[in-house]
Amino acid sequence: MARAVLPGEPPHEDLARVLLWRWRRNPLRRRTDLVQAWVAAGLFLMVLAGIPTTIFLAGDTAYRHYEKSARHQIATRHPVPAVLVRDAPRHPEPGSDEAKKARYPVTVRFTDAQGRSRTAQAHVRPALPAGSTVRVWVNAAGEVTGPPLTPEQIRNHSMGWALVAALTVPLIGAAVYGVADRRLERHNLARWDTAWAETAPRWTTFP
Repeated sequence: MARAVLPGEPPHEDLARVLLWRWRRNPLRRRTDLVQAWVAAGLFLMVLAGIPTTIFLAGDTAYRHYEKSARHQIATRHPVPAVLVRDAPRHPEPGSDEAKKARYPVTVRFTDAQGRSRTAQAHVRPALPAGSTVRVWVNAAGEVTGPPLTPEQIRNHSMGWALVAALTVPLIGAAVYGVADRRLERHNLARWDTAWAETAPRWTTFP
C-alpha cells in the first residue's frame, strides 16, 4: 500500500525534482548554484572511491608496521621467571569474571640475562602470595615489558587504523564542501549587495 503524503510534503514524483533543483534550468538558478551542485557531486564520487582505497592503504601500512614491530619484539624480548616480593592485592569480588581479568602491579624479583638480580613492577593475578613465581617478559635492557604482539593483536590494530581512515575520508569531504559552500555564499552575498546598491535608489526615492 502506498504511503500517504503528509500535508506540506511534495508528491513522490516531485521529490527528485526538489532534491536536484540545482541541476534544472530555471530563472532563479544562479551560476553558483550549478557550481555548488558539481562540487557536491564531485566530492561524493571522490569519497565513494576514496573510502575503499584509503581502507586498503591504511590497513596495509598499519599491518606492515605492527608486523615489523612484532618481529623486533620477538627478537629482543624473552620470558623469565620472577618471584613476588609481597602479596598481590585481593579483588573486591573474588571469583567474579572481573576478578579473572584483573591484574595488579606488584614488585617482583628476577634474574636478567647478565645474571644480576633485579626488581621491577609486574602486573599479576589478584591474591597471589609472596614467593609465588610468575613469568614476565624482559627486553634487551633487562626491563620488564609486555609480550610481543600476537597475530590477532596485529590484525585488530590494523583494522582499527583502517576504520579510522575510512571515517576520516567523508569528514574531509564534508569539510571541503563546507569551505566551498561558504565561499560561494560570500560570492552570492557580494553580488546581491552590488545588485541591491543599483536597485535600492529606485525603491527608496519618493517624488
